[in-house]
Amino acid sequence: MDNKQREITGWAMYDWANSAFSAVVVTVLLGPYLAALIKTQPGGVLLVAGTAIEPEAFYPFCVSISVILQVIFLPLLGTLADHTSLKKALMMFFAYTGAAATLLLFFTQGGSILLGGLLFIIANLSFGAAIVFYNAFLPDIAVPAEQDSVSSKGFAYGYIAGGIMLGLSLLLLQVMADTGLAIRISLAGAGLWWLVFTLLFPQRRLVQRNSISTLPAGANYLTYSLKMFFATLKEMAQNYPLTLRYLIAYLIYNDGIQTVNTVATIFAVAELGIEPRQLIGVVLLIQFVAAPGAILFNRLAGRIGAKYTVAITLAGWAGLLIWAYFMRTPGQIWLWAVVEALVLGSSQALSRSIFAKMIPLHQESAYFSLYEISERGTSWIGPIVFGLAVQFTGSSRVALLPLIAFFVIGIALLLATNMRQAIAAAGNEVPAVV
Repeated sequence: MDNKQREITGWAMYDWANSAFSAVVVTVLLGPYLAALIKTQPGGVLLVAGTAIEPEAFYPFCVSISVILQVIFLPLLGTLADHTSLKKALMMFFAYTGAAATLLLFFTQGGSILLGGLLFIIANLSFGAAIVFYNAFLPDIAVPAEQDSVSSKGFAYGYIAGGIMLGLSLLLLQVMADTGLAIRISLAGAGLWWLVFTLLFPQRRLVQRNSISTLPAGANYLTYSLKMFFATLKEMAQNYPLTLRYLIAYLIYNDGIQTVNTVATIFAVAELGIEPRQLIGVVLLIQFVAAPGAILFNRLAGRIGAKYTVAITLAGWAGLLIWAYFMRTPGQIWLWAVVEALVLGSSQALSRSIFAKMIPLHQESAYFSLYEISERGTSWIGPIVFGLAVQFTGSSRVALLPLIAFFVIGIALLLATNMRQAIAAAGNEVPAVV
């Protein structure tokens, strides 16, 4: 294996490492587990500063807090990466911090629900921060014509790894009589997986390139990061308006994707009565179907272009929400999960590679910090809408309907963006099919 392929594999294996957190903690176990703990409290609610929080609302609110914090910190991190030789070091720091916080979720029980929420906020903040630097490595390790396939490779690795961890969690739930303990071991296991595979692959294989930019004399990172954040937005608006339009489209439709991923298991438990073992089985199915789904749609992108392929997957997401609203029995979710898996990995992988082609050279971290804010920083909108709807109506089914608009608007903006012109304007090589 040559050095380039070795680094690409090391990069893709970070998806393998952190997807245990995404699959086991974020998508499947923590939300329903916290809701179940809250139901054991007096009155079946969690009192926070004198306010009664409904069981299914607490976790979405934690998600919202964590991504609001990301909005605050990610611009600073992007500036650090672009103006220092710390991109790899910062990626590793946040990866290890997130893994450690996830390990500590083992101690979340009935008397420590708020601690569990705090640990999740730290872990999710770190998860998003590390991905800023991870995404910024993509232009370093692959030329534009390779970025669709390399990005899809990372997502495919991630879904396989998430599936393996979910399989191990399912095994624990099958063999252990204490369901709560099995869940806590699974949560901690996700943190251990994240830690070990980060150490074995990206830590050893990613190569830190020297920054060609330096901080201006007399400037500090905090004030300069804020200045550069707004300067980057201004530069996008003036020099790369199509890149900005795409970013807005991504901001909108990815909010829908992230929200569905966050609250789907809460909906399945609350409205369909799915048990933890069934729930893991469903998400396990999603993990393994998502990997070939990412590869399948990558091949479609090679024929019709990434833009139109992503638009097709977004139409699929809108259809899935309508379908879910009318589901009434647990058995219906299996076929729904297969369709979700097919569109899940491809919509995210291709979106990342599209953006990588549309940004100017040597500003990858600054632009990807904006991208990550669009990914994580706006995904607080959907969860908080979902949480408020549950808080006021008591129905997680009702909270699905507003999410359809995110996909419809996203498709409209995406189709209105001339990708070929945007790539050329950024000074990058335009692939034959975009």
